[in-house]
Amino acid sequence: MKGRTFIDHYLFWIGMYLFWVTLFRSYTFTLSRTLTVEFCYLIFITADYYLLHHFLIPRYLVKKKYALFSFALIALIAVSAWLRTLLAIQMNLSVFHATPLPAFQTVLVNSVINISLWVLVITVIKMFADRTQALRQMESLEKERIKNELDYLKAQINPHALFNSINTVYGHIDKTNPMARKILLQFSELLRYQLYDCSADKVDLTSEIEYIKNYVSFQRLRKEDSLTVSLQVEPPEAGLKIAPLLLVVPIENAFKFVSSYSDKENKICIRLCTKGTALHCQVSNTIECPQASPLEKSSGIGIANLKRRLELLYPGKFEYRIHADNDFYEINLNIDLV
Repeated sequence: MKGRTFIDHYLFWIGMYLFWVTLFRSYTFTLSRTLTVEFCYLIFITADYYLLHHFLIPRYLVKKKYALFSFALIALIAVSAWLRTLLAIQMNLSVFHATPLPAFQTVLVNSVINISLWVLVITVIKMFADRTQALRQMESLEKERIKNELDYLKAQINPHALFNSINTVYGHIDKTNPMARKILLQFSELLRYQLYDCSADKVDLTSEIEYIKNYVSFQRLRKEDSLTVSLQVEPPEAGLKIAPLLLVVPIENAFKFVSSYSDKENKICIRLCTKGTALHCQVSNTIECPQASPLEKSSGIGIANLKRRLELLYPGKFEYRIHADNDFYEINLNIDLV
């Protein structure tokens, strides 16, 4: 528990303690004795609650080990009640000098009942609060999903009309200009992949790699001859799938921020390979100065957006590293695709 969560828990238990003191205050005893008795209960109920929620439930109940969970819960309550009984007897004897001393069995039974009851009550309260919070989150996510879907539909271009327009433009390009026709065809293929194939949550890695090849080929046509582009792709393992349009982001940034020296080499190196279910993507490019490095706030999808998508899609299953010096910028991305 950190920060606000710790404060919330602390205030909750303080509130429960004050509630017990008020509810069970007996004017036949001093206030200090009531405070002490309820504090002893607070210690064991609090300990049992956290052991139940952070140990017994995750280890046994969630894994459907119902017999072990029941046995462990009974044992936990029994041990807590027994220790609380010993503490109560000792406090009555040494601190409050009570006579006669209450019977051990009576105190034990009361301890079992009180600890069991309040652990159950607090657990129900916690479950109700968690359920309410989960419903609010689901409602918020559903509203966000609907909003995103509406935004997407508003921004979506009719694919058929767009491709018909491209075909019209292609038909009016002079056949003596093969470069322009080739560029338009490659652009059409890139667009087709983004509009049709990327609607799924996951696509075949081979399809994504083919899109990368087309994208690099398209960019080569746009860039000057002084730029050297090296694309090394090892055939991926069969059956692997990946979230679409992840790998293209560092490649886009490489083409955007690559150097444009007239007297020195301008270079982009791209390497894609798999080992088992692990994908490795390395993208490096020359830069003219440190200030020209790809920035986290770069336009388009952006590196920051890529890292956020990775956190959501592959939590704990990716590694993202950047290395930059005065002349070179390199991104290494490793993803476990399982």
